Amino acid sequence: MTEQKTERLSEPAAGPDPVDDAAVELPLGVRVAAAWSWRLIVIGVAVAALLWLIVEVRIIVIPILIAILLTALLQPLVNALRRLGLPRWVGVVAALLALFASVSLLVVLIVTQLRSGLEDVTSRSTRAWRDFLAWIETSFGVSGDQVDGFIDQIVRTIEDHQDEIWSGALAATTTAGQVLTGALLTLFSLIFFLLDGKRIWFWVLGFLPSRAHAPVDTAGRAGWSSVGQYVRVQIFVAFVDAVGIGVGAAILGVPLPVPIAILVFLGSFIPFLGAIATGALAVFIALVYNGPINALVMLGVVILVQQLESHVLQPLVMGTAVRVHPLGVVLAVSTGALLAGIPGALFAVPLAAALNAMVNALNERGWERGHDPVAAFLKGDKRQRVVRRRARHVARLERRKGSA
Repeated sequence: MTEQKTERLSEPAAGPDPVDDAAVELPLGVRVAAAWSWRLIVIGVAVAALLWLIVEVRIIVIPILIAILLTALLQPLVNALRRLGLPRWVGVVAALLALFASVSLLVVLIVTQLRSGLEDVTSRSTRAWRDFLAWIETSFGVSGDQVDGFIDQIVRTIEDHQDEIWSGALAATTTAGQVLTGALLTLFSLIFFLLDGKRIWFWVLGFLPSRAHAPVDTAGRAGWSSVGQYVRVQIFVAFVDAVGIGVGAAILGVPLPVPIAILVFLGSFIPFLGAIATGALAVFIALVYNGPINALVMLGVVILVQQLESHVLQPLVMGTAVRVHPLGVVLAVSTGALLAGIPGALFAVPLAAALNAMVNALNERGWERGHDPVAAFLKGDKRQRVVRRRARHVARLERRKGSA
């Protein structure tokens, strides 16, 4: 009896065999996909958190980015005056005065030119719109009230969704207080970047592990060089666009050629979108003042200048400077405008150029092994402070001897 009971206990239980999880070997593709999936999820969460943080502090981020672009533009002037033996603060003051003079000149030209012609543009636009409504009514049998109602509906739709259209993740500041705060922050950041940019950079590097100092410094210098080249080349491209369209407008007898040229110059800093908007404005003024034939010729001038930029300046000058494919520029501008509105479109290309240069520098691994740039900078900075302290001491002794 006992033997039968023992045999029954030793018999395996009925049902399917238990499966050992360790014995299940997943295909290589599934394991690779799973490994990449959780890593991509972590990266996505980190990027989302970073974007949320930038949105929360956008009133600080946008002025600092503007100051960085202006620093890349003005730094060569400061360095040139420094090589002439002048103190750095003299170069900074000269660079700031040159910037303020240029901006003031553009503002004065726009205000003085538009003050005399804006009222006339408004009246002629109203008259041209009435003529267009009359032509629509006689040609297609559509009443002007129907067209006005359709236009009003479009305007109301745009107004209802203007936050989504214009703001994006980095909405431009709209209140006077935010504009003033951003302007002051940009100015102070620009001054300190020009005066002590190298010290600020190595201070930021100091938060990283020592083994990361050399590669990050190499990548940062490559990105900074690319941003500087982009800013200088973009000014040249914008100048060519402004001169071409402004001269074309003057030759065709289009009113307000100087404001048109200035707006084209400023709009060219937003790739593709800015050029299209300012070119459309030039064509509209030609249509209102000189009729459809003159507007078509003005449109041809705008297209010719844009083709010159796209097929000559962008590949030969901009492509060599920033080494970003035109398709990458289009995608960067579109993504930046989608995520951050106008600021995103403005900063998209320099950011893409900097990232491209930094990745290439890291791939080349051109930094010196075992070299710590932060430690070398701190050592050299300490030596310079000692030299300056001794020079001041010698100067005080000489002044005392002279007074005695």
